[in-house]
Amino acid sequence: MLEVTFKPADPPRAGRLVLYGDLTTAGLIPQEKVELVVPRGDGIRRTQVPALTIGVAEGLAFLQRHSDEGASASGVGYGSGGGGVGVGDGSASLRAWAAAALAGVGLIGRGRLVPDVSPSGFGAWRVAPLDPADHGWLRNLAAAMPATGHALAIEGSRPLRLVDPEQLVRAFWDALADTLVRTPAAALAVRAGTAAFADVEPIELTGSTAWLEETARSEAAGARLVLRIEPPTTTESAAGDDEFRAVLQLRSGVDPSLLVDVAEVWNAPPAVLAALGERAETDLLLALRRGARVWPPLGAALRDAAPSEVPVGDEALDELAGDSDALDGAGIEVLWPAELFAGELALRGAVQATPTPGAVTGPDFSLTDLLAFRWRPTLDGQELTEAEVAALAEAKRPMIRMRGRWVRIDQELVRKLRQGGSRKLSGAEALGAALTGSLEIDGELVAFDADGSLLTMVERLRTAEQPEPMAEPIGLRATLRDYQRRGVAWMAQLAELGFGGCLADDMGLGKTIQVIALHLQLSQRGRGPTLVVCPSTLLGTWERELTKFAPGVPVRRYHGAGRSLSDLAHDEVVLTTYGVVRQDHHVLGEIFWGLAVADEAQHAKNPLSRTARALRTLPAATRLALTGTPVENRLSELWSILDWAAPGLLGTLDRFRHDVAVPVERYHDEEATARLARVTRPFLLRRKKSDPGIAPELPQKTEHDVVVPLTAEQATLYQAVAKETLAKIEEAEGIARRGLVLSLLTQLKQVCNHPAQFLHEPGPLPRRSGKLAALDELLDVILAEGESVLIFSQYVEMCRLIEAHLAARQVRTLFLHGGIGVRKREQLVEQFQAGEAQVFLLSLKAGGVGLTLTKATHVVHYDRWWNPAVEDQATDRAYRIGQDKPVQVHRLVTENTLEDRISTVIATKRQLADAVVGSGEAWLSELSDTELTELVELSTTPAKSGAASAYNPSAVGRTPSAVADE
Repeated sequence: MLEVTFKPADPPRAGRLVLYGDLTTAGLIPQEKVELVVPRGDGIRRTQVPALTIGVAEGLAFLQRHSDEGASASGVGYGSGGGGVGVGDGSASLRAWAAAALAGVGLIGRGRLVPDVSPSGFGAWRVAPLDPADHGWLRNLAAAMPATGHALAIEGSRPLRLVDPEQLVRAFWDALADTLVRTPAAALAVRAGTAAFADVEPIELTGSTAWLEETARSEAAGARLVLRIEPPTTTESAAGDDEFRAVLQLRSGVDPSLLVDVAEVWNAPPAVLAALGERAETDLLLALRRGARVWPPLGAALRDAAPSEVPVGDEALDELAGDSDALDGAGIEVLWPAELFAGELALRGAVQATPTPGAVTGPDFSLTDLLAFRWRPTLDGQELTEAEVAALAEAKRPMIRMRGRWVRIDQELVRKLRQGGSRKLSGAEALGAALTGSLEIDGELVAFDADGSLLTMVERLRTAEQPEPMAEPIGLRATLRDYQRRGVAWMAQLAELGFGGCLADDMGLGKTIQVIALHLQLSQRGRGPTLVVCPSTLLGTWERELTKFAPGVPVRRYHGAGRSLSDLAHDEVVLTTYGVVRQDHHVLGEIFWGLAVADEAQHAKNPLSRTARALRTLPAATRLALTGTPVENRLSELWSILDWAAPGLLGTLDRFRHDVAVPVERYHDEEATARLARVTRPFLLRRKKSDPGIAPELPQKTEHDVVVPLTAEQATLYQAVAKETLAKIEEAEGIARRGLVLSLLTQLKQVCNHPAQFLHEPGPLPRRSGKLAALDELLDVILAEGESVLIFSQYVEMCRLIEAHLAARQVRTLFLHGGIGVRKREQLVEQFQAGEAQVFLLSLKAGGVGLTLTKATHVVHYDRWWNPAVEDQATDRAYRIGQDKPVQVHRLVTENTLEDRISTVIATKRQLADAVVGSGEAWLSELSDTELTELVELSTTPAKSGAASAYNPSAVGRTPSAVADE
């Protein structure tokens, strides 16, 4: 362990920082021997210890580097061969001296410097005066200093004693002061007689040094100047004298509790005078001289034969109230009356409603209302009266008397109040500000208050967050679960208030039937027809469920050739697709829909896409987004969904990215995350299968990683691809580099899947891939037990290879991908659910949403999408309401590859999903060359992933506890 101490010298700047202990490991070379007190045998002895000593300036750089880098390794260029010292957390002595260095630099920065004469007669600087807080910090630091940090013997001590750590730290601070003030500029500006305090070389003082005796005396004795600020009395104000004054006081250095007005010092009892010190008058004079340099009003006291107080004008008062650090640095304490800071005068934001003519309104408030922003001044949280506001706006001084006491005001606050509120807010902006309690004005986040109809709306929205379950509407042939009835009530209340929202229940919790119930309820109120926009693969699902659960509701598909909206019934449900909306948004936009539903709303997650733009043109009284994944990759997707459902609520996209997305996604800003949660909570209902009481009838779901080795062929290809592409990445920049990174990841994933996929060849397939061999073993167990399985891959080509491989093994499979039409897709689902095939191959994009495949009791993710939300959606094809058997999820991961390392990252991303932080592969393109190399290199050390487990085919189909028992 590297240890540190300090060896003082005369003059102080000649002192040396001593590094000793385990120098070799730290990469340092000892250059001399220093006598220190170190353990030896059963006791301690003076011993010549190999050490490296460095000057004060170098030592400061060393200690500051350690303080800045904290627990990370750092290098110091001492020793041969460019070696460095990795300080890491460092020894206790190293940490203590790093803290001492920072404290010393802080004192010097505050101007705590006095000239002095060293014991040898040289001109020197030292740190002084110290206030009581500084002394307390020094004592704490000395108490924490380990023996190794002050391992210097007191000369002639018997028995052997170490130098007092408090004295050693003071000597180190003096050395810093004597070093840092001697700049080249100071050396050039020397005058006769001052070279000893500016030149780096030691210069002996000549002539009288009596003046140093006054300035360099110890601050522990004597007295300290205190300014007690007093406002004018009521009588003085009435007489026209409303000027503040600073009463001069002296505080004893021996007894800090003793505080005496200067006017009373000369008549004070002998005991008081003794506590103030024999040179109290000199201490006062010197303090006034120092103080007048930084705060000119003290100059008046210097001209007074018997100073007792000084008048404080408005400008001087404003300066002192804004920043008293300069006086503190001069050793002068400032005491303010408690009443001046007892309350807080602040400006809060508010709005005054001026509804836009023709706005579509809810009961009393609309997102399209135009509201005038205004400032609301408050004192101690209580709004000011009109007379008080007028007095505040006319104030020209930093203090104003209000409500029986003096209150300090900020001139910037007065400026804002005089300007008034010229900004107009939309109802959506005002609602968002009311929900979060803050609003950005000119780049500043200010507190915001809601009142009137806005406050009523906020209260109703917050009540709607936890609605009472409502009964099933007339015409619904189903019994809703309790959470589904609450979901219908929540959507109905939003519709009643004139808003839309996002139902973000987990896949399989029945979002469709909740919307059907909502349509029935709104139809009874005459709200008009409902439009459902969904992927083409879900048209049949919607039509069947409407026919099954609401047979009295007319339904039509607006899809395919000959589509028409003629003779549309007021309670009809129109089913269409996102592709048709892009083509026919003008036709669909001619109808005012009572309810517009975007199912699998992540299809419109790109706010700049044609789909999202077309969707926004559809007029509707209420817009409702349905998705199990409101955030897949980035928060702009959430903005796109909610801006469609509740336009303007989250502001503009650019402002949302700057104020929310970047702080949350990049910096994990907890405050920004909390603000986003507060504003979205009333408009986004999220329930998970794992939530208590949501789906208690669902069986157990078990997930585990099946870690498999690469074959020799895979390992060779993996290393070759990584080496070749990494070399290209090192030479590329910008978009080209990001493209190469994503290409590298894709190629390595294909190698991990199967060499045939990477080489784009049909075969042969057996014995070339660790994953395929593991899949065979899994299927042997699954099929032997008569169970069914879903196999997902993000690559259609890999699914075709698996299909061919299983066909060769005479295993019947079904295969669903994006090129299959709606009718054929429905037939494949029916065949699998009927048990006509035990293995269903699905491409992740085509089969990851909108399917009910509860026949499957196993789900295999052949390759990782690296987005937990997408993987969870795919798993939910089997693990959803209607599933009555335990479901096992198997994720195939190649050992010691990038897949192995990314598994740990995915687990972290899944934990962040609750804070609406996206995941995906885009972040990988921003890794440095070194980080990328570490990620993709084929190592021999297993990744530290708590989720991964060794592949055990005998565990398939068995309970987790049974496997654990083995």
